[in-house]
Amino acid sequence: MRIRTLVVAACCLVAMQTVLRRTGRAQTPQRLLYAGVPGVGNDASHGGVGVLVFDMDHGYKFVRRIATWPTPAGQRAEGVRGIAAHAATGRLFVSTSRRLAAFDLTKDTVVWEQTYGGKCCDRMAVSPDGRTLYVPAAGAPKWYVVSAETGDVIKTIDKEGSPHNTIYSDDGAHAYLASQGKQPPYLSVADTKTHSIAKNIGPFGDVVRPFTINGKQTLVFANTNNLLGFEVADLRTGAVLHRVAVPGLPVANSPVHGTPSHGIAMTADEKEIWVCDNTNHQLHIFDATVMPPTLKTTIKLRAEPGWIAFSLDGKTALPSTGDVIDVQTRKIVATLEDEHGQAVESEKIVEIDFANGKPVRASDQFGKGAVR
Repeated sequence: MRIRTLVVAACCLVAMQTVLRRTGRAQTPQRLLYAGVPGVGNDASHGGVGVLVFDMDHGYKFVRRIATWPTPAGQRAEGVRGIAAHAATGRLFVSTSRRLAAFDLTKDTVVWEQTYGGKCCDRMAVSPDGRTLYVPAAGAPKWYVVSAETGDVIKTIDKEGSPHNTIYSDDGAHAYLASQGKQPPYLSVADTKTHSIAKNIGPFGDVVRPFTINGKQTLVFANTNNLLGFEVADLRTGAVLHRVAVPGLPVANSPVHGTPSHGIAMTADEKEIWVCDNTNHQLHIFDATVMPPTLKTTIKLRAEPGWIAFSLDGKTALPSTGDVIDVQTRKIVATLEDEHGQAVESEKIVEIDFANGKPVRASDQFGKGAVR
């Protein structure tokens, strides 16, 4: 009788698990961090080559390596220039100086790949509906407007300089385009209905490097060349409002990025601006509830930072050094390591959350404000 009872109980448990799977309550949502490597230039010594996946809920433990493109003998590794993801379409997009590719997030396989005649590619952005990519053309003064389904070019947008960084607004109405080079230091705003430049913001004090925007799209915070800090501009009028420098520290241009500050992010609640200090290997945190923002505190890192992102819940800061920082306590709580125990550094990281094996949420590689 006891054996029969146990068999019945086991059958009931299996049946319950099946029902839970069908109702979407079988598995605890899984938060994964995706890091493209080489993610700092072409340096493969900080994680090798591929897209590395880490378990955010278990101490950022290494999960797996997604194969990308092998490095031919005697050549430098193909550095990752940008990363973006769209949960609803199940796609991960990875750009390098040689190609742009879409990966299936459930299979870790390449869906399509494009080289655009050798003029490819830098830090791109995907539209909120997952249908369109804005892709900087490396080596040509233009952005590609690309079908996210096929990688085919829909249109090109001319912009003077060397195309570099791209943000797609959360409402899908605008794309923000930043170039490098000797052109006048403006940030361009594209109308995504017409795929044309609607206005220019600036001029800034020097070439615009990484930047971020607030949720209402009224302010932009931008690193600029030769400044340890950032500038603030009004996205409505186009005027630069403030120049904010980190006080009392040595200033020198990074050998990697050629500027003292390369990396800036806004917390989702828009209370703080986090800024990379490439000279002193630190993060500086500014109070963004006042204008101009004022310095609150500083965090020492294990290496030179070149980028900052945040987790979807806003509780964790993710600088490119591989340090994992608790936003509230300012403490480093973990560090990224690959399957060989090698320290991982990457400026190309996104969080993707899964439920029942399917992607349900994805972060942006840029830390943007979310108050609207």
